[in-house]
Amino acid sequence: MTDADRLAALARATPWFMDALAHVRALCLPAWCVGAGAVRNLVWDALHGHATPSSLPDIDVAFFDEADCSPARDAALQARLAAAAPGTPWEVTNQAGVHLWFEQHFGHAVAPLRSLEDAVASWPEFATAVGLRLDDDGRLHVIAPLGLDDLFGMVVRRNPARVSLQAYRQRVASKRYTQRWPRVTVVDC
Repeated sequence: MTDADRLAALARATPWFMDALAHVRALCLPAWCVGAGAVRNLVWDALHGHATPSSLPDIDVAFFDEADCSPARDAALQARLAAAAPGTPWEVTNQAGVHLWFEQHFGHAVAPLRSLEDAVASWPEFATAVGLRLDDDGRLHVIAPLGLDDLFGMVVRRNPARVSLQAYRQRVASKRYTQRWPRVTVVDC
C-alpha cells in the first residue's frame, strides 16, 4: 500500500474528515482541497493512537480560481460552509489571490501561484503541504507535490519556498508539535 493509499484509507475511516470533504465538495468549486493542518492532525493523531481528534484551529479549504480573487468571495464561501456545518472552524482561501495580500500579512511579496498544486507546494512545512479532494463519484485524490514522507515519518521540516527560518521557528513554537505528538521530530533549518 502506498502512502497515498494509506492517507485515503485514514480519511475514509474518519467521519469528521469525510464530512468536511463532503461539505466542501457541495460548493462546486474549481480545483479544491482540504489540507494543511487538518491532514496533519488526521495522520499524526492516528499514528499516535489518539482516540479523539486533537485540537484544530481551522479546517483549511484551498481552491484555485483566477476568475474571482476577491476576499468577499472567500468570506461568502466560508459563511456557506459555516451555515452547512455550524461549529466547524472553516478557513477558505482562493490560492489564485494569495499574492494580492501576502506581503501585507507576512512582510514579503510572493509571485502569483499558477495552480492548486503550486499553492500546496508552497505551504510552510513539507508535512502540511498536502491536501485531499473528494470527487462526485466518491474517489479521493491526494495532492502532495512534496511527497508524503515527512507526513507519515512525523517530521516537521521547513519548506523554504515561502517561509523564512525565523517565521518557521515561530510557527513551530506556537504549534507545540512535540508536546501534542511526542513522536514527532522537528528539523531546525
